[in-house]
Amino acid sequence: MKKKILLIEDDKIVRENTSEILELANYDVKTAENGKKGIELAKAFLPDIIICDILMPILDGYGVLQITSKLPDLEHIPFIFLTAKTHHTDLRKGMELGADDYITKPFEESELLRAIEIRLKRAEVFEQKSANKLTATSPKSIDNLEQFLQKKKAFTYQKGETIYCNGSKSDVLFLVKSGIVKTYKYNELGKEYNTGYYGDKEYFGYVSFLNNTMHFDNAKAISTTRLYKISKEEISEIFNNNHQILLSFIHLLANNLSHSKEQCLLLAYGSVREKTARMLLYLLENYPSKSGYEIFIDRNNLSNSIGVAKETLTRTLNDFKKESFIEITKKGVKILNKEKLLEVK
Repeated sequence: MKKKILLIEDDKIVRENTSEILELANYDVKTAENGKKGIELAKAFLPDIIICDILMPILDGYGVLQITSKLPDLEHIPFIFLTAKTHHTDLRKGMELGADDYITKPFEESELLRAIEIRLKRAEVFEQKSANKLTATSPKSIDNLEQFLQKKKAFTYQKGETIYCNGSKSDVLFLVKSGIVKTYKYNELGKEYNTGYYGDKEYFGYVSFLNNTMHFDNAKAISTTRLYKISKEEISEIFNNNHQILLSFIHLLANNLSHSKEQCLLLAYGSVREKTARMLLYLLENYPSKSGYEIFIDRNNLSNSIGVAKETLTRTLNDFKKESFIEITKKGVKILNKEKLLEVK
């Protein structure tokens, strides 16, 4: 399989020439013209190595390195600065931030390729040592899930931080330790549609995980969230030794499939009132952040869950309020009459 390289460079000529060199060397190359776009691309592409210029608009190379070094999926990726700056203080700053190497412009093709090869080999050695260490310390069987999770690292995502993107691929199953995650898609007009919400002790991202395919949606933390990432080997051990967990997981998949089919029918044939009523009832049972009959959700996420404009949602909620079906609160919506909502057509 080709190694993946992300090249972040604002100079179009340098970017195109360097990309061509790397592609001729049989690397899978993606490029970005500034640091901000580079970070977004890195989250989706998950490169094996990042090559980045220092002086760029919007976000410079130092900023890119600082941000990627704090993201769980990117923190161990080798990082090489490609720059015309050669002052000792510039080199020192980059190394203190965690850069693996510097290549000064103009450079020889062989110099660039040699630096990449060295860093990739070192990364492979590090991964192999980590895998061997994990194998040596991991239990042969996982018969107590809670004890297993207590020893496992939890990854922290801040509010609004992307966990995975449509078109990316995960070899882990995500389990929420704390916080809330939403999954969502964009239609052909760029309109966001939320496909699910996940809270404490709930799994997500399992379609890509089980089918070994690309994610069909995106996932983002909508509050500060901590996640476990469980490998296929670990989940196999869990299922083999905890049949009740396996049955619960099958039940989860069946429920989500049933809800997805219902949502497709509502989107195609349901009125705005019916879609809104059904979603409120679904969130009352399944939304992670609620208290009693009150659902703590903002208007944007609620409208994106239903597939209607925010203004349309506001009118519908006001109608439901007048009919005493709901109460509109500062934090979201409180259900007053479930039976009447069930009758809405």
